[in-house]
Amino acid sequence: MQAAIKRMGNSAAILLPKPVLAHLHVAAGDVLQMDLQEGRVVLSPAQLRPREGWAEAAESLAAAGDGQTEWPELDNAGDEDWVW
Repeated sequence: MQAAIKRMGNSAAILLPKPVLAHLHVAAGDVLQMDLQEGRVVLSPAQLRPREGWAEAAESLAAAGDGQTEWPELDNAGDEDWVW
């Protein structure tokens, strides 16, 4: 598949065909991460909320665990005094 580079003001743009957007599971208006790897431009969906799902994962780990902390010397004593 080929795409032409078009002028957009002082920059240039490439229109991504619909099959490419579908393969990446993105749509117009989404944000892509762009990296250069070995002379290639690599596009991937940007992770805008890197901690999304952490709370649910922590809950499932806690439910599956034995209730013991991994690092008992680092307990949560005094956490209520912290000001966020």
